[in-house]
Amino acid sequence: LHRHDTGSFRIEGEEVTLANPRDALDRGIATVYQDLAVVPLMPVWRNFFLGSEPTKGFGPLKRLDVGLMRTTTREALLRMGIDLRDVDQPIGTLSGGERQCVAIARAVHFGAKVLVLDEPTAALGVKQSGVVLKYVAAARDQGLGVVLITHNPHHAYLVGDRFVLLKRGVMAGSHTKGAITLDELTRQMAGGTELEDLRHELERPSAT
Repeated sequence: LHRHDTGSFRIEGEEVTLANPRDALDRGIATVYQDLAVVPLMPVWRNFFLGSEPTKGFGPLKRLDVGLMRTTTREALLRMGIDLRDVDQPIGTLSGGERQCVAIARAVHFGAKVLVLDEPTAALGVKQSGVVLKYVAAARDQGLGVVLITHNPHHAYLVGDRFVLLKRGVMAGSHTKGAITLDELTRQMAGGTELEDLRHELERPSAT
């Protein structure tokens, strides 16, 4: 997590500075990173509650409430339309798309208001990407603010309402969906004017 060094950062109108990822989570901002922070050999339900495990009992008899975690994980996934064969299977046995979907469902379950997704469809095939985008749209339709970071204009256009283009960390454009076509968005993301200048330069006859 990087602190902003210019401008202001506001949450529901209040200017704040987030000191660490826990501050962000407490404010309802969850991030699903491209390199998912999961323990491959642990079951799905264990990864779902990683760092937030409920317990039962008291004192030396306190132990993890495994039954609650299993049931809650299964129900939370089903609410998002994710029907896994078995939440006891190691999460490492799931496809990349399925792991992304579990991470999205986890963020929704733990009360995220804003969900930041870092390249969720990177390195996924067409079918798996479609599955992930389906659940991105489901999170959006549940009222979450979703920030989808991607280099794929087709994926962005399928689920996005507003598109912000960044070039070397600086905003290079901002468009609502109704104000830009997919072709134009693709052109701008691909370099637009710079590519056109390069094409003209390559087409110029070389000096002899």
